[in-house]
Amino acid sequence: MSEHDEVVLAAQGITKRFGGVKALDEAHLEVRAGQVTAVMGENGAGKSTLMKVLAGVYQDYEGRILRNGREAVFANPRQAQEHGVTIIHQELNLIPNLSVAENLFLGREFLDGLGLIDFRRMRREAAALLQRLDLDVDPRTRISTLRVGQQQILEIARALALHARVIIMDEPTSAISEREVDVLFGLIDSLRREGVAIVYISHKMDEVFRIADRITIMRDGRTVGSAPRAALSHDGVVRMMVGRDLKDFFVQTPTARGSEVLRVQEICLPHPDRVGDFLVKDISFSVARGEVLGLFGLMGAGRSELFETIFGLHARTASGQVFLEGREVRLSSCAEAIAAGLALVPEDRKRQGLMMDMSVAASISLASLAQVERFGFLSDRRERALAGDFGQRLRIRAVSHRQPVKHLSGGNQQKVVLAKWLATRPRVLLLDEPTRGIDVNAKNQIYRLIHELATAGLAIVVVSSELPEIIALAHRIIVLSEGRQTAEFSRAQATEESILKAALPRSLSSSRPPSSSGAATR
Repeated sequence: MSEHDEVVLAAQGITKRFGGVKALDEAHLEVRAGQVTAVMGENGAGKSTLMKVLAGVYQDYEGRILRNGREAVFANPRQAQEHGVTIIHQELNLIPNLSVAENLFLGREFLDGLGLIDFRRMRREAAALLQRLDLDVDPRTRISTLRVGQQQILEIARALALHARVIIMDEPTSAISEREVDVLFGLIDSLRREGVAIVYISHKMDEVFRIADRITIMRDGRTVGSAPRAALSHDGVVRMMVGRDLKDFFVQTPTARGSEVLRVQEICLPHPDRVGDFLVKDISFSVARGEVLGLFGLMGAGRSELFETIFGLHARTASGQVFLEGREVRLSSCAEAIAAGLALVPEDRKRQGLMMDMSVAASISLASLAQVERFGFLSDRRERALAGDFGQRLRIRAVSHRQPVKHLSGGNQQKVVLAKWLATRPRVLLLDEPTRGIDVNAKNQIYRLIHELATAGLAIVVVSSELPEIIALAHRIIVLSEGRQTAEFSRAQATEESILKAALPRSLSSSRPPSSSGAATR
């Protein structure tokens, strides 16, 4: 055995409980130097919980952790870091009001001869790290001004600054662009050659088969399989993850298109920093009862900003018209949008969709308090009834309706967000990346729910970064690029190649897809 394939970190028989729920059940994992070990499994399979045990976040568990063959007990994440083990969480842990450099060296700042913080050295060291990651950001820049994708790259930079020998990456590409993914994968290859061990959690099958040396699969808190990547197939991994065949997935229900519900015309949103430029420019579309309209675009295409504008978040700066069932409405706030029958499931469920310390029941009723009030006071009985109804309908897995949503898996948190908005009884449902960071089984459940809602007559607009998903879900697909509407396809006309060509920025594509019947290029 060479020094670049020895087991440097191992979990043996790890069991972890939260109250009466067993999140891990004698799980095991081996991580080798100079290799990428991918960990896959459904939401709630125990992946993130196991990683937090390995990284010292959780200390109350049964079983053993071995570091270089010797048992190790990490009392906190800092001790794990001192042993060369660090984790990059799926949720960003940066301080918004501090600079890039201050975040990278938070808690271990460089000091000068007088014992004061040496900001000059911190900026210099930060600049070197950013250059290695090909991220063109001034170290003095405040985190709050950066895109989500840039912040994700900075989380990786912070791990590198610790000189870790084992780096755990939890869904590191969930919010970064294709270019940033290429940078990350190049960096992973470099670290692998240096003998660094990478634990890589992802739901993206193609990504895992591209980067992993070995794949470990978890289900219901247990490790159900582990093998070299070359010995596994896509279908085989999915079967181990969910315990059933691919033919059971992604069932579509035909829906009848009714009358128009939502129409937007010439929606524009100026760029806040670049005069004369737009985040969204001249977007027009309509969606009818029973229809699922898909919006596809690469990062920076303006998809989320378009949803926010329609929902009244940028009323002071945006322009354009919004019509609901043929009548123009002027929405100057989220409250007005909700009252008009709009619902928006945001891209970032933890920061924008939920209050993590609130209970499941309180979270579901949050946008429809009038339904659970009695004589001006909240009715616990009504709140429990509402939570029970949607919990059963959406198959939300929780210990009870009083369980804080922060203790749910990502997939169940997303279902709580959906339940919150469905409780408002909307006419139009705007879904921004509704399956981001969710396993294939939870995705299938949400796909079924979307089709059930469409069949019941709801008008739905879905933003997705996954081409197979948008093609499977949508009756029509509109493509955005750099804030502009570049093409529209029916489901029958849509192909991954034609959609991607329309989504490429002009600087990356020498030509636009040709116009065809029903597929207009603007």
